[in-house]
Amino acid sequence: MYDISDDGRLRRVHDVVRSHGQRFQYSVFLCDLSSSELVGLQWELGEVMDQSADSVAIIDLGREDAFKESSFICLGLRPPPPTRRNRVL
Repeated sequence: MYDISDDGRLRRVHDVVRSHGQRFQYSVFLCDLSSSELVGLQWELGEVMDQSADSVAIIDLGREDAFKESSFICLGLRPPPPTRRNRVL
């Protein structure tokens, strides 16, 4: 999930995150990433955001074999849960 204070940077951050995951809410994405993909995403975000004004939070939902449906509660429409390495961005 992210909070970006400038419209231009917001579009660039959105494009980067969208290329790595599925939109869940306006600024929240579900990303199914390997460790190296996560590092790549962090690098790409660091290139387009202003770290003194913007924020990005990455929440690791755990390993695939430890992921349980009950660890992901959603009311209303629900996207399919991640299938590999589970992280919410």
